[in-house]
Amino acid sequence: MNKKVLIASLMLTVVTGAFAQNPAARQRYAEDSKRASVRYNDDKKLCADASTSSARMQCLRDARAEYNAALAQAKQNMNKPLPVPAAARVEPICPECGKVVAVEMAEKEGEGGALGVIAGGVAGALLGNQVGGGTGRDLATIAGAAGGALAGHKIEQKVKTTKIWNVTVVFEGGNKQTYSFEHDPGMMSGDLVRSNGNSIARR
Repeated sequence: MNKKVLIASLMLTVVTGAFAQNPAARQRYAEDSKRASVRYNDDKKLCADASTSSARMQCLRDARAEYNAALAQAKQNMNKPLPVPAAARVEPICPECGKVVAVEMAEKEGEGGALGVIAGGVAGALLGNQVGGGTGRDLATIAGAAGGALAGHKIEQKVKTTKIWNVTVVFEGGNKQTYSFEHDPGMMSGDLVRSNGNSIARR
């Protein structure tokens, strides 16, 4: 059997086997072959414009060689896996990954301690003690002490008021959570973050 015929038969067998195993290979090979054929026809038209017959023959030989190489490449491409379309790819969910959806600054009222109550009570009692006399003075002293204690407690709370930053995050799993920071975390809506213990950090 002629060597070229044998090689052609083997290549045909490979191509047929690939078609049988993978229907998508047929379409890929057909598309690649069509592109190679269009390119070959265009090259032959260019060769026809060559100035001499020898140049024209050389051009045709080169065009044929490129066509054969393109067909060989098309056959190799049949065995390569087809790329998965972007829409078909499913990215795994990252439960600890999320996106910042809101950042709000607020004031956190401080805790009133015994110091404010005592100081306010003493000041209120002194003021109440200066009102009236006898039983009235005693009642005024008690009322002044109670009112002063309450006022002292409120004043201490206001003095200890601090600013906080509330950062709301929606995680990939659908969970929504708000984190509070005593200092500006430097985050804004749209930032990608990751859960980090009881807090969050940028990704």
